Amino acid sequence: MHGMPTVTDQHRKLHVLAGNWTAEETIHPSPWDPKGGPALGRVAAKVDLDGFFVVSDYVQERGGKVSYRGHGVFGYDPQQGAYTLNWFDSMGSIQWETCRGTWEGSKLTFSQKNPMGHARYVYTFQGEGRYGFAIEHSQDGKAWSTFMEGAYVRK
Repeated sequence: MHGMPTVTDQHRKLHVLAGNWTAEETIHPSPWDPKGGPALGRVAAKVDLDGFFVVSDYVQERGGKVSYRGHGVFGYDPQQGAYTLNWFDSMGSIQWETCRGTWEGSKLTFSQKNPMGHARYVYTFQGEGRYGFAIEHSQDGKAWSTFMEGAYVRK
């Protein structure tokens, strides 16, 4: 028997996501949103389940109205040596597989392939209380375009 799992440094590294955050966001024109435009993003995230996960609730407002909500669960899979992200949202999106991620320097990047193509979710930590976030899409996994980006500040 190997005993009970313990929280690792990799799990603790995700704790930087915990807190209440706001951002001015830019939605770039795309097939999902042909006009694009500005948005306000709010994130409330907490360390949960004895430190193994960070649970995040996201609300986006456009034109003064809530336009999108999401719920994310961030973790670390020591067997695969990868960070994990599971996402659920108000569009009823089905996550075909857990997003797998790597942490390189100050950048945490998750990626996945689904029936609509490829997606990347990029967090760039910019010091205490600040991070940039971008969602990038690609049809072929080679040519990427930015769908959304924002600069988040801890409240």
